[in-house]
Amino acid sequence: MRLIRTTGRGSRLAQETIAALAQRGHHALDRVTPAVRRIVAAVRKRGDRALFRYAAQFDSLADADALRVKQEEMAAAWEGLDPALRNAISTASEQIRGFAERQLPRSWTHSPLPGLTTGQLVRPLGSVGCYVPSGRHPLPSTLLMTAIPAQVAGVARVVAVSPNPAPPTLAAAHLLGIAEFYRVGGAHAIAALAYGTQSIPRVEKIVGPGNLFVTAAKRLVAFDCAIDMLAGPTEIVVTSERGHTDAIAADLVAQAEHDPEALAVFITTRQELAEDVLEGTRRRSRNNSTARASLASNGVVIVASSADEARAITNRLAPEHLTVDSSADLDWIENAGSVFIGRWSAQPLGDYISGPNHTLPTAGMARWRGGLSVHDFVKLITVQEYTLPAVRALGFQAALLADAEGLAGHAAAIRMRMRPESSHTGRSRG
Repeated sequence: MRLIRTTGRGSRLAQETIAALAQRGHHALDRVTPAVRRIVAAVRKRGDRALFRYAAQFDSLADADALRVKQEEMAAAWEGLDPALRNAISTASEQIRGFAERQLPRSWTHSPLPGLTTGQLVRPLGSVGCYVPSGRHPLPSTLLMTAIPAQVAGVARVVAVSPNPAPPTLAAAHLLGIAEFYRVGGAHAIAALAYGTQSIPRVEKIVGPGNLFVTAAKRLVAFDCAIDMLAGPTEIVVTSERGHTDAIAADLVAQAEHDPEALAVFITTRQELAEDVLEGTRRRSRNNSTARASLASNGVVIVASSADEARAITNRLAPEHLTVDSSADLDWIENAGSVFIGRWSAQPLGDYISGPNHTLPTAGMARWRGGLSVHDFVKLITVQEYTLPAVRALGFQAALLADAEGLAGHAAAIRMRMRPESSHTGRSRG
C-alpha cells in the first residue's frame, strides 16, 4: 500500500491520486468488448450450437446432456455437505430472506381528494437469471444473495447459471429449491439468458457479479434484457479516527484477497494510525499472494488534514464497502454501497450472513444506486381512478398544462369529461 498526505510536499500527488480513484470506471471492459461482442452475436444467432461450442471451450462441458444440473445432483450435494456447513448455509439463507422480506415494497391506495383514488401495485418480474461465479473462488453465497430476494419478490422462474459449480453452490441451490440450474458461464451464458436458446429459455433480467467478460456481456445485452448493474472488482474503504489497527488491517486484506484488481483504501487524519495500519496489512498479507498483489497495486492509505476532508474524500470515492467508527458517522455518509460500523462489524460478515445483500455498486456507482435488493425484482405499477367530481376539481388545471404544451388532443380529452352532459352520453357497450 502507498501512504499519501493531502498536505505538505506530497499534496499534489495526493490530489491526483484521489481524483484518479474517484474517476475509476469500467475502462477495462473496452479491451474485451470486441471478443465478447462476437460471442454474444454467435449465441444470439445460432443458439445452442454456439452455446455448446463455447461451453466446451471455456467451461470444459464435454456433454450437452450435462448442461442442466439434475435435481438429484443438487440433493446429493446437500446431503454430502458437512453438517456444520449445511447449518451455516441455512442460517445465512434465513438472515438474507428476513432482510429481503422487510425490504419488500407494498401495494397501497390513497385518496388525495374526494373522487380520486391513486395508488401502486407491486408485481414481481416473471423470470430472472442469477449468475454465480465459479472461478478463483466458488461463491455459494452469491447464489443465496441473488436468488433469495427474487424468491421473496415472488419471481416465478429463478434460473441459476455457473461454470463448474462447486458442491456447496449446488447444495445451496437444493436448499432454495432452484428448479433450473445450468452448468455454463462467461459471456455465452449471459447471451443465452438474454436471448434464449432451445436449452435455456430467455429471462427478463440478469443479476449477479462476474469477470470482465461477464460484465462486458451484460453491458452489451442491457438494451434487450434488464440487468442489475455493472459490477467491477470489489472495493473497501475504511474511514477511521480511532479504529482498532488489527481489525482495519484484517478487513483491508480480506477484501483485497478477492481479486488482484480489488481496491483497498484507508482514510484517517492520524499519521500514527495510518502507519500502524500500513504495517498491519503488510504483515497480514504476507502469505496471501492475491491480497498482497492487490494491496501493492491498488492499496492506498490517505492521511487527511481534517475529519471534514476525510469525510469528503470518502463520499467522493463512493465505495462499495465502507467501515466507520460509530453510528454517528451515518449522518455524513452520502455515497456507499453498504456501511459497517465499529471494530466488531467485520466486512466479511456482510459478505455471508448479516442479511443485507453483498452484490453492491462498484466504480463509483454508489453515487446513484444501492446494492441488489428485493426492489430489483419487482415492478411498481401506478393506478389512478377518477369520478366526475374529481375530474371537475383537477381537470381545469390539467387542461391548461396540456394547452401550454400545445397538445390539443390531451386538453380535449380532459375537457370533454368536465361537461355536465358527459355523464349521460357515450354509453359503454359490453
